[in-house]
Amino acid sequence: MQANFARKPYDLNAALRETIALILAGGRGSRLMNLTDSEAKPAVPFGGKFRIIDFPLSNCVNSGIRRIAVPTQYRAHTLIQHIQRGWNFLAPELGEYVEVWPAQQQTREESWYRGTADAVYQNLDLVRARNPRYVLILAGDHVYKQDYSIILAQHIERGATVTVSCVDVPLDDARAFGVVGVDTTDRITDFVEKPNEPPSVPDQPDRAFASMGIYLFDADLLYHHLERDAHLAGSSRDFGKDLIPYLVADGAPIYAHRFRDSCVTCTGQKPYWRDVGTVDAFWEANIDLTSVWPELDLYDPRWPILSLQEQRPSAKFVFDDDDRRGLALDSVVSAGCIVSGGTVRRSLLFNNVRVNSYTLVEDSVVLPNAEIGRRARLRKVLLDRDCRIPEGLVIGENPDWDAEHFLRTPKGVVLVTQPMLDALPG
Repeated sequence: MQANFARKPYDLNAALRETIALILAGGRGSRLMNLTDSEAKPAVPFGGKFRIIDFPLSNCVNSGIRRIAVPTQYRAHTLIQHIQRGWNFLAPELGEYVEVWPAQQQTREESWYRGTADAVYQNLDLVRARNPRYVLILAGDHVYKQDYSIILAQHIERGATVTVSCVDVPLDDARAFGVVGVDTTDRITDFVEKPNEPPSVPDQPDRAFASMGIYLFDADLLYHHLERDAHLAGSSRDFGKDLIPYLVADGAPIYAHRFRDSCVTCTGQKPYWRDVGTVDAFWEANIDLTSVWPELDLYDPRWPILSLQEQRPSAKFVFDDDDRRGLALDSVVSAGCIVSGGTVRRSLLFNNVRVNSYTLVEDSVVLPNAEIGRRARLRKVLLDRDCRIPEGLVIGENPDWDAEHFLRTPKGVVLVTQPMLDALPG
């Protein structure tokens, strides 16, 4: 059972104004394979019209945290462009901002970021200049909806110096995560990376707390321990591997926050949080949005996911002849798309996709600006942006041929990029 913490008098709105959020967006996301050849994982499109980083950014704004910084590193151009164009609506005269902090090799070693903690440490002067009382560290590459103000309120009420947001997962799955061990008050007693025998949640013996990579720090404590860790030989400069385990062992009041308490508009029984860091996971999360009741609710106006809104015409479906009919069933079709005499089933089309006559697209995710030629057939395909599928090409029906020419995952998803198409035999 969770303990009842005595509420101390405090002003949550004032505390939110004293909080700065750092969304760490420097990683490539190599498990997404060719999708991140030209841009960082947080900039990868998701859900038809968004990018992955729009989720933590929207969570911040909806939670009342309006001081946001985004440290970047790997192939950051499209990410920076997206933030500058789509997230410039906050009021700087009220101290609100979304700032991009490109990696600048700001330490004596003049190195790129070595880990998550190092990414914050190298920007420590910029953080201090904002004079926050609390620092919220977020990953820029997860998809979820969460009210961070609930984490902050719980952090203050408990008298915590660090709070780690956790999602409960089955014990067998926990071996793939950083796992948090807690006592009956949810005070963290252990923090281990990918353990063979994960500690279970006290009131849920068949489940474990997996860290979401979300950390709320008292600012002064964060400054001190980032500087301590930066001078520690052998440290990997990572929050999950180094800083948090050290603080737990040191006896600091560190608590787990249960994601279930702050998850927003989840339509299913389980709180929705996804690391869409593999081709299979990315395909599955997008395809789920085409279901009648998707686990992630993007239609709730009370917690909107905001993004760069480029002006595009509405989706268009043309031809209603006996031999060709433009239609989409159990699918999501985004603005600017034209389904011209083709059939789309159980698929998600991003902006500006064209599906030409006599074409069949099933169980597929098609990224922006792609065009699918006449009489082509795509089944269980993840089609990269700007691809041009030649007339009559069939993908997803011959596993051996698919694996030879494209990237076919263990679950049968076929990732297709334009360079792969260019390399097909004439």
